[in-house]
Amino acid sequence: MTAVMAPSSSADDMPRPRLLERIGIPRALAWGFLGVLVFMVGDGVESGYLSPYLLEEGVSKERIALLFSVYGATASVAAWFSGALSDLWGPRRVMMLGLALWVVFQTVFLVFALPTVDFPLLLLGYGLRGFGYPLFAYGFLIWVTAVTPRRRLGSAVGWFWFAFTGGLPTLGSLLAGLAVPRAGAYATLWLALGLVVTGGAIALLLVREPTGRARLAPAGERPVATLLGSLAIIWRRPRVGTGALVRAINTTPQFGFLVFLPVFFTDTLGFALSEWLQLLSAMFATNIFFNLIFGVVGDRFGWQRTIAWFGGVGCAVTTLLLYYGTTAAGDNYALAMVLVSLFGATLAGYVPLSALLPSLAPDHKGQALSALNLGAGASTFLGPALVGLLLGPLGVRGVMWTFAVLYLASAVMTVFLRLPDSAATAAHPATDHPATGAPATDHPAA
Repeated sequence: MTAVMAPSSSADDMPRPRLLERIGIPRALAWGFLGVLVFMVGDGVESGYLSPYLLEEGVSKERIALLFSVYGATASVAAWFSGALSDLWGPRRVMMLGLALWVVFQTVFLVFALPTVDFPLLLLGYGLRGFGYPLFAYGFLIWVTAVTPRRRLGSAVGWFWFAFTGGLPTLGSLLAGLAVPRAGAYATLWLALGLVVTGGAIALLLVREPTGRARLAPAGERPVATLLGSLAIIWRRPRVGTGALVRAINTTPQFGFLVFLPVFFTDTLGFALSEWLQLLSAMFATNIFFNLIFGVVGDRFGWQRTIAWFGGVGCAVTTLLLYYGTTAAGDNYALAMVLVSLFGATLAGYVPLSALLPSLAPDHKGQALSALNLGAGASTFLGPALVGLLLGPLGVRGVMWTFAVLYLASAVMTVFLRLPDSAATAAHPATDHPATGAPATDHPAA
């Protein structure tokens, strides 16, 4: 594994920064951000209505939770492999693999599984499709971190999460709210497939930056060592492992919400499905803009402090407000809009993790990003799994309190994510090394 990445020949050789560089987007990767956005719109179309749709088709709540858990498990594996495979093959090839897997298994899901409501086929098609989006999206995130100067890294990853959450589930849910009443739930899933293909084509055909087309690991490093090293770093560098756990907590409630909040808002609170989809879109519309804000705030206020206070503590408070506020007010649409937006804003407080973890292991950036992606992928499994275990005995209130406690625990964990003085100074250098985005006197974190 290496900390030195090949330079971007078109992004860092400019005599003065252009508009895209000034706002934090590496110009050579600009089309990739758009491609990720469109891809994730397609991936997120189903997020607000798949659970109630499957209920209507006769699938039990327990089987739906299991289906989402299998999906999350495959996504977790793919998220880990995205870093290791990017080191071995280059991020672009990993993105190609992710696109291919998404298209193949979505086709199985639509052509064979849904028409027959055959649960083993649902598990095969939908569950294995979970390999797709992490390889595509997180492969691009690794590409971003490989070519972005460190002084702009917080802003660049903020733009990545802007594109990611702009699609899943923000614009995806909004599109579903428009398409489902007109075309039907099943046809809307075919629309999602078309969007994923379009987004993949934009990113893979229009981005010409050379770094992502080649392996990132040193020549001669063995594949097995690369794969095992991307997992071993979790206990070899305990701070990286802690950061991966914080990242898992970050979006565990988000994926858990997608299992039970649609039913809670429609059946218990009395909102129409279209209103719930609008609320879900508002939650993550707020989130995508605060992804940008907290990317910049983290570069100035400090990555660790931003994660602890705006992310951990902020999410704990807004999670409880979301439950108690809506149960007290019922189907009060205006209040619900405010509460879901507050949660979406604080959820973005974790954005600096994508800049912090590679800086905790500057000599093994690829491995650190694999750990980060493993945490992100694990959340897609942990959220539905916790809901499946706790919703019956504890109810919605107990699940919401569980999520709030997890967020507070993540805030405490950030105490262990402080950068050493040398690395903290390097995180905001006056001049970045043109090849690595790091100063020439970069020292590995302990």
